[in-house]
Amino acid sequence: MAKAAKKRTTTARKTSARRGAPRKGKTTSAAVEKAQAALDKLKKTLESESKKVDSAASKAKSAKAKASKSKSAADKRSAKTASTAATKARAKLASLKGKVADARQKLAAEKTKASAANAKAKAAEKMADMKDSLAAKAEKDLEKAMAAFKSKWVSTREAKDSKKLKAAQKKAAEKQAAADKKAATKAKAAAKKAAAKQKAADKKAAMRKKAADKKAAARAKAAEKKAAAKARKAASKAKAKSATKTTGKKRGPKKGSKRAAKASA
Repeated sequence: MAKAAKKRTTTARKTSARRGAPRKGKTTSAAVEKAQAALDKLKKTLESESKKVDSAASKAKSAKAKASKSKSAADKRSAKTASTAATKARAKLASLKGKVADARQKLAAEKTKASAANAKAKAAEKMADMKDSLAAKAEKDLEKAMAAFKSKWVSTREAKDSKKLKAAQKKAAEKQAAADKKAATKAKAAAKKAAAKQKAADKKAAMRKKAADKKAAARAKAAEKKAAAKARKAASKAKAKSATKTTGKKRGPKKGSKRAAKASA
């Protein structure tokens, strides 16, 4: 994009420079100027020689008229010399006329060439102007097309990105919902398992407590029973001892009664 912009800027500068340059008018080639100068020179010479021919012809006519009236040999020679000079002058004039005609043809040919060159240069200039105009128009059209394309591309891209974003959000929401459901199920199962475990522990503790209470009650009952038996035994011994004492008082002590009392105690 940067290269394209640089290229457009360079083209615009060239176009502006070409448009700002002064337009060339119709130019005359050096060949045309040379041919024109040669023709002008020949025309001057022709004019001069034409005057000479007129003068020679007038002299020849006068000499001839004089010779026709005179019988002098000198007059006849003068007439002949004047006629010859007039003939030479006319021949030279005719030659000059031919050269002038050739010079005119050459000038016309050079002008045709120059005109063709001018037309070619003008056509080239026109093509250059047209090229600049088309380039400038192309740049403007390109800018418009790029702006339209950019606007359309951005709009299409935003729609696509929005669609992708919505799809991603929906997918993320579904994934989160699935994760939440899984976590809830897992938590419920864990709570149920913990409750069952706690119930089993409570039941086991209750059973242990009941067994301990039962064992403690049995021990207490046995101890009570043992204590009662011991009390009964003690009471029996005390009763026996009391009875022995009473009998001894009446009958008197016997041998070995102390030892027997100690043994019973």
